[in-house]
Amino acid sequence: MPNLILFDTEAREHLLPLTATRPMAELRIGILNIREKWEKWLSGTASFITKDYLSGKYPIRIAQENLLVSAGVLPNKELCERILGLQLNEALLKGDELIAACLDHEQIQRLVDDIEIEQLEGIQLDESFPISHVSRLWDLTKLNKQEINSDFYLLTHGRTSQPIPASNRVTAPANIFIEPGAVVEHCILNAANGPIYIGADAEIMEGSILRGPVAVGEQAIIKMAAKIYGPTTIGPGCRAGGEITRSILMDNSNKAHDGYLGDSVLGEWCNLGADTNNSNLKNNYSEVKLWDYKTNRFERSGLQFCGLFMGDHSKCGINTMFNTGTVVGVFANVYGAGYQRNFIPDFSWGGPDSGYRTYKIEEAFTTAEAVISRRGQTLTDEDKNILYTIFDDTKTFRSWDK
Repeated sequence: MPNLILFDTEAREHLLPLTATRPMAELRIGILNIREKWEKWLSGTASFITKDYLSGKYPIRIAQENLLVSAGVLPNKELCERILGLQLNEALLKGDELIAACLDHEQIQRLVDDIEIEQLEGIQLDESFPISHVSRLWDLTKLNKQEINSDFYLLTHGRTSQPIPASNRVTAPANIFIEPGAVVEHCILNAANGPIYIGADAEIMEGSILRGPVAVGEQAIIKMAAKIYGPTTIGPGCRAGGEITRSILMDNSNKAHDGYLGDSVLGEWCNLGADTNNSNLKNNYSEVKLWDYKTNRFERSGLQFCGLFMGDHSKCGINTMFNTGTVVGVFANVYGAGYQRNFIPDFSWGGPDSGYRTYKIEEAFTTAEAVISRRGQTLTDEDKNILYTIFDDTKTFRSWDK
């Protein structure tokens, strides 16, 4: 099996703030993140071509023969068969888009050094060939149903679920898979409209209602009497409660209390205060626009339902209200009465009634260290270097600093 390398595309800038702290391939959609999907489909271990400031934490590994794959593309059986059939110095294209290529060490090094690579023999995919892309923030929620279904089959085919305890009320038990160590008692599990996957050592507390497709990652906790509508992903280490629909919590984030979260994506280490609610539908039922870091303006999403997109380490106080189509950057700390702004820049501190100041980066580090230490993790120097870069790169958005 050739060495697997996943490369960021130009879409990365449209996926900020979620890609500010990670390569595109580390975005979670479905049960797995994009890297994990490709590794399982192609039976390899992936590394990355990404922004220089991320490469210390996410390095590239180059071998004599390498499979280069677009990190914005989601794998499927037909596509993986085509990719595995590539010969050295062949590329798989769809129109002008590079989907994948098989390259030697020298060609990959030229690519990393931003030197034009030698001419490759291109294989064109037909326009009707099935390929799904993650190129905008709303693609994550839009494609989550298909990816939960795909990942569920990938992870559970040929395996046997742990028994579903008799205390639960269950519909379509064949579509439910419980990994070892998970605790599920006195819950309602309805998998008639899509699978329910419960990861290793997760806990679904009593009274919770899950309506598939739903994915609960390993060591995640669903709090008592939670109402989870699919398609929803609760990532590893997350805490989820209240009412959640059509949303993704990536890893180690908390929406643990009552309140509503819909058509939304939270990055890692986020925390929503008790009774936080977001709007995912405008009162006039019109199309939602969403802030785009690349174009520096609000862009049409094509969606009627579109909620909150929050970067890593951001938090909000109790009773916070987020408007339809809100983007919150990395390390924002927001609170206060009334609806929050539709775009809250990275490293913001404040709210609509008190105004905003800049969240000093050393203060942010102190908070992050306290938060992640509770999960047995540490904030590394590589993490800090990434955050210093984000702080500098987003300075222009913090208008109060001018």
